[in-house]
Amino acid sequence: MSSGQAPASGPARTGNGSAQPARVLVTGATGTTGTRLVPLLVADGYDVIVASRRGGAPDGATGVRFDWHDPASHAGALAGVELMYLIPPVRDPQPELAMVPFLRLAHEAGVRRVVLHSGSPIPAGGPGVGIVHQALPDLFDEWAVLRPSWFMQNFIGPHPYARMIRETGSIPTATGEARVGFIDAGDIARVAAVLLAGATAPNTDFVLTGPETLSFTDAAKLLSQASRTTITHEHVDRDVLAARYEQIGFDAATATFVGFMDMIMASGAEDRTTDAVEQLTGAPPRSFAEFASAEFSLEA
Repeated sequence: MSSGQAPASGPARTGNGSAQPARVLVTGATGTTGTRLVPLLVADGYDVIVASRRGGAPDGATGVRFDWHDPASHAGALAGVELMYLIPPVRDPQPELAMVPFLRLAHEAGVRRVVLHSGSPIPAGGPGVGIVHQALPDLFDEWAVLRPSWFMQNFIGPHPYARMIRETGSIPTATGEARVGFIDAGDIARVAAVLLAGATAPNTDFVLTGPETLSFTDAAKLLSQASRTTITHEHVDRDVLAARYEQIGFDAATATFVGFMDMIMASGAEDRTTDAVEQLTGAPPRSFAEFASAEFSLEA
């Protein structure tokens, strides 16, 4: 991780000194981090544009219809925008094909700062979003890239892990006892808000993790304690894993993708923690036990 001091927070105003609030475009605004980021930006006084396929928006923000794969929706979303938070198109194996042309359009439209949500295993120049990461410095003077570890929220809501817990009481994985620095999505949103608001941009990437690494066995124990039910971690081979997810209704592509992600964790690539969240926000990241106690017990 490239580290350093948090950017000094600046007022939520335009970069040209105008008294008007700066306009920030949030893609993926209805997703896991976007729904947590938008209220933070609204509270900070930004003119928040929520980009989604349906075009709706929560109180205090403005909705605009946006589809990564519909270029006709791109120019309108960028009108007057100075700052952007970018979430790649979901489950797109080649997100750079849509994102890099959009970034070029954003540069021409006057966007001055971009905060890109990537992934912990993906460095600049790596596959997919890594290509987008590599393109940022050539297009923008102000940018940052977030590379978070696996979300704690993967254990609740619609994620395959969460659905498997609800339907079988277990988490089958091909991770073995590999450890992961699970991170709360709220902490990712807090970091994004700081990087959008800072008087200067860091022009680097940040690996974001929680305060500790846990195996899925550890996670299952904490979830069991919080929900007062028995949740187990089941070790399975990758091919068996895909079949199990297909059995509960996931398509083959999603089941295969879950297995691929598990193999990344099994390699030990996520067995690390960083202090980036606390450096950037001034507050420590949420622990998995805190997450489980506050949120999983409500889901059970």
